Amino acid sequence: MWIADQWSDYEVLDTSSGEKLERWGDYLLIRPDPQVIWQTERTLKGWKAPNAHYHRSAKGGGSWEFFDLPESWQIRYGTLTFNLKPFSFKHTGLFPEQAANWDFFRPLIKNAARPVRVLNLFAYTGGATCAALEAGASVTHVDASKGMVTWAHENARSSGLEEKPVRWLVDDCMRFVEREIRRGNHYEAIIMDPPSYGRGPKGEVWKLEDTVFPLIQNCAKLLSDEPLFFLISSYTTGLQSGVLTYMLETALKNLRPAEVVSGEIGLPVRSNGLVLPCGCAGRAVW
Repeated sequence: MWIADQWSDYEVLDTSSGEKLERWGDYLLIRPDPQVIWQTERTLKGWKAPNAHYHRSAKGGGSWEFFDLPESWQIRYGTLTFNLKPFSFKHTGLFPEQAANWDFFRPLIKNAARPVRVLNLFAYTGGATCAALEAGASVTHVDASKGMVTWAHENARSSGLEEKPVRWLVDDCMRFVEREIRRGNHYEAIIMDPPSYGRGPKGEVWKLEDTVFPLIQNCAKLLSDEPLFFLISSYTTGLQSGVLTYMLETALKNLRPAEVVSGEIGLPVRSNGLVLPCGCAGRAVW
């Protein structure tokens, strides 16, 4: 398991009965987590005095209950600064466990001793984009949501990266990749964090199981003659890490041999020293 254990502004304090107690900077949040199927005694006082609590509805979805939380705030990871705010379906605009992936690829970029072009698909609010820019890459950031792309741009600005070489694109990722193939563009690194289900800016339907492997195959065509890495993350319950390895090995078999490994990513839990699993990732490195 790859563990995001280098945070100072974020931590999972405790977990119990389908929820986790987290510290985001100066604020405590309680949010649901489907992985937390155990019941333990809630002894930490933060359980009784959070700044906000997201309650899941039995009918699906849910809503926030606010006690003392600003509309937005910031946390830092090293030199990176991220803008947070509570919004739909329990999210804050950042997945802290992804720092394990940032720590994986940043030294690869820094030590490459050559220009590195990164394509970041389903790029959300730009955590990976900011990490890649900080490491010295140029980035093409693609997401179907205009609001998420705007948010990512704000994160880059807050991190002092606004002058770095980046393209901010609101587009359907599948169609963008197909156009890039026709245009003959190439990248040394590809990052993708595809959702289980979603829609593009023009109503295009995305279902992970049906479309992720063709997308990986097409992305393989965009890799340059000197590829550096290929990273895919997944939060889909049925998509095990071994499936990511199989897809990457199959899609990349006609390129130079790469080392492909997959595994869970997780966050340490302060109350007991255990690790909370938070999805999985597949990594190919040349």
